[in-house]
Amino acid sequence: MTPDKLIPKDTLIIVALERELPRSLLPNWNIVYSGVGKVNASFSVVNAYNTFKPKVIINYGTAGSLNENLNGLIQINNFKQRDMDVRPLGFEMGETPYDKINSITLDYEGYSCGTGDNFVIGKQKLETDIVDMESYPIAKFCLLNNISFFCYKYISDNANKDAANDWELNIQKGADLFVKYIDNFI
Repeated sequence: MTPDKLIPKDTLIIVALERELPRSLLPNWNIVYSGVGKVNASFSVVNAYNTFKPKVIINYGTAGSLNENLNGLIQINNFKQRDMDVRPLGFEMGETPYDKINSITLDYEGYSCGTGDNFVIGKQKLETDIVDMESYPIAKFCLLNNISFFCYKYISDNANKDAANDWELNIQKGADLFVKYIDNFI
């Protein structure tokens, strides 16, 4: 499933950094820059929702791939916390203790994303297709508040020792692809 028809005034796009999606590329859309990480994304989605009252929230950004077959712009439908690790207390990797929501799966096709507060340059303990630093709390906010949510990530790197350099080289390519994709739904 994809958004059938997006209306810019009813849709909010949340991106971590303006470098990932300059406002000038989508001047008629409500774009909010959350800053990097889960805490910033959490505060940002709440504040942005209270300001714009959107019917649809889209999270766009760059991500590292743990799946060598993924590249380009992809849609995400499954969200996990990759740095929640309380296994010594008997919980699974990625599981938040005493929380009923640990993994969020949306009703459309896509890939899995593990969200955490570190830049990944190697294997992870949580099995997931890609890694990012913001999407899980945004997805959870939308789920809890019954807001339509879509998430698109541009694979900027392979979450390995070259990830930082690859991210720098590929950040603009993702913005260009996302703008072309989103323009098809106006």
